[in-house]
Amino acid sequence: MDSAPVNWEALDALIVDFAKSENLFEDSFSSSPPSSPSSSSCSSYSSSASLSSSSYHSRLTIWKIRRSLEAGDIDAGMDLLRSHAPSILDDRRLLFRLQKQKFIEHLRKGTSEGRDSAIACLRTALAPCALDAYPMSVFVFKEAYEEFKHVLLAFIYDKDDKTSPVANEWSERRRYDIAGLMSSVLRAHLHAYDPVFSMTLRYLIIIHKGYCFRQGIVSPISDLTQRLLLDERDPPATARESLYEAPPFDEVDVQALAHAVELTRQGAVDSLRFSKGDLFLAFQNELCRMRLDVSMLDELVCEYCVYRGIVDSGLASTSGFMMLSASEMQAILEPKINQLEPGCSSSRNCSLEVDSGANKHSDGMDVELRYACEPSSNHEDCSTSGLHQSENPRALQRYRTHGTGERSKRKRWRGRHDDKCGMSFDESSGLELSTTTLVSSSYTLKEQQGSGKHFILDVNSREDKYEIVLGLKELARKGMAAEVVEEVNAMDPNFFMQNPMLLFKLKQVEFLKLVSSGDYSSALRVACAHLGPLAASDRTLLKPLKETLLALLRPNEDALGKGLSLHALSTSLQVAIGSRLGIEEPQLMKIMKATLYSHNEWFKLQMCKDRFESHLRIDSLKEVNTPLHPSVAISNLNADTSTLGSSQVTISSSAKNSEDGSSPTQVSSRDVICDENSILKVMEFLALPRVDAIHLLAQYNGNAEMVIQQIFA
Repeated sequence: MDSAPVNWEALDALIVDFAKSENLFEDSFSSSPPSSPSSSSCSSYSSSASLSSSSYHSRLTIWKIRRSLEAGDIDAGMDLLRSHAPSILDDRRLLFRLQKQKFIEHLRKGTSEGRDSAIACLRTALAPCALDAYPMSVFVFKEAYEEFKHVLLAFIYDKDDKTSPVANEWSERRRYDIAGLMSSVLRAHLHAYDPVFSMTLRYLIIIHKGYCFRQGIVSPISDLTQRLLLDERDPPATARESLYEAPPFDEVDVQALAHAVELTRQGAVDSLRFSKGDLFLAFQNELCRMRLDVSMLDELVCEYCVYRGIVDSGLASTSGFMMLSASEMQAILEPKINQLEPGCSSSRNCSLEVDSGANKHSDGMDVELRYACEPSSNHEDCSTSGLHQSENPRALQRYRTHGTGERSKRKRWRGRHDDKCGMSFDESSGLELSTTTLVSSSYTLKEQQGSGKHFILDVNSREDKYEIVLGLKELARKGMAAEVVEEVNAMDPNFFMQNPMLLFKLKQVEFLKLVSSGDYSSALRVACAHLGPLAASDRTLLKPLKETLLALLRPNEDALGKGLSLHALSTSLQVAIGSRLGIEEPQLMKIMKATLYSHNEWFKLQMCKDRFESHLRIDSLKEVNTPLHPSVAISNLNADTSTLGSSQVTISSSAKNSEDGSSPTQVSSRDVICDENSILKVMEFLALPRVDAIHLLAQYNGNAEMVIQQIFA
């Protein structure tokens, strides 16, 4: 499977918004120190965050209610509901379900006190609630009353009897069902929706899975998507009004929602009814019902943030070293030391991956210890130090100096730790992120010679690699191509021999920069010395070379216009240099490339525009500008930004679809634009896929009635 171009700057913005909304950053670089630890942890988010702190705390409240109900503590959940969303309990159907579960939980205790409490609950709460739980019609009331009588059987059938008529009532699965239902209702009631990136990722993975299944393609990221997006969904919230009335919704909206989030038609109708006909609100509700592995998502985000220079990769230690006593480290390191390969020992320079989060030490400072093991052969030391450093101290010193200013702008990863605001994440829930930052730093563990009582964490090697890569990325982003080439050659003279395309792109930038400054002689020397020979060795570069030289015809115009994607070039350089230094591309990058490609191809097959891509900012993720000038374009500025069309393919331009034969390439007439209702009508009456329906309509000028008549004639 190919990969799609990605606007990494747009993704950076979504990621930062996500992390701020989830309170994953620690604002440790604030100019004014907090007055106390509690005031620091309780500080509100910056105004740039898309979701306010109140939304975050609403989501936290929902999480607490969910955990209480899943644990069977119905009273605690109902107390939280009364405190934060009392109107929810006005819905007698929801109250009936809560009281019924409370009745079961009393009986589950298996004690005489529990049985007495169950009887009291039955008399004072459950029975009265059953009388008006479903007041919409006599028929539904009878169903509620039958449900009430049915649960009474729990008095005589044991909870371990899997064949009893109330085995489902006893099942602990009921806890999770009602907890999920309450989460769905509360999310809409409190407008506590997940951050945009979280919803975007869900949607792209759904499209990716569907595309791979329909096309018979093996997904290259299936191991990630299967673990990230869980199969289970929260139960849907339903509207209070009658479910038997005819839906007053446009069939186009119903079908769009059903196909987008994999619902039945009735499920889409119910969702639209709950959102009072608001398609995008219904779409949002359905996406948030899908369950993500939160801890895995946070790890992916943290890995990406460190790689992109959004989050500081090092510890809060100015010297690059940190002293920890053996007693403080023993409990953390011993399990991993015992698992070392025969070729490594604790006395050698060996990187250890330690599942540990923020640990408090005697000085009271929170310290995050993160270790990531580098791949090594049997003949290599486990240490990551010594990569061209002794040969190129100037480059290393340059990026250490560069990093001093740049790192002060970076955020510090906080994770989902307990804080002073009462946000306590149960350790058993798997949501506390104490082992994030898959690649944040690789610290070399050394035993201090002589005393043997302390360990030294040498953070220089891995951080130096990151600072070099990020420094080169920043130079490329600023258009300083000549400086990039010089630094890379000083670090690794063979790099551009193995990456000639990158050298060509950088020399393009250098050429255009010289043209813009009026130094045509130097620009031509760059073209003769570099661009020409590179194009001669690779014929595919001749066309972009010619287009680049056209900049000489416009001496008064800015050749380095806004269309030049220096961001894309800098990211390509970052990936290539990072790979050279042993820093792998973040897994989130792989996910985005694959899923955006699937999104493109899927909507080419559907011959329509995705109605939800703007809502989820997918369109901004695809906005990779490659033209050098309004009339000059370079088609391959970035290896990641090869010319893939947008997903916004209309019927009138369907002849421009995929050229590999995997997608329909033409309809009978390019000028026929089919009405969406006509397409749906043909699909429904003839039981045809969307693409086949479009082809038939194109043959009959978009007339659905004529198509149906001809088929049945």
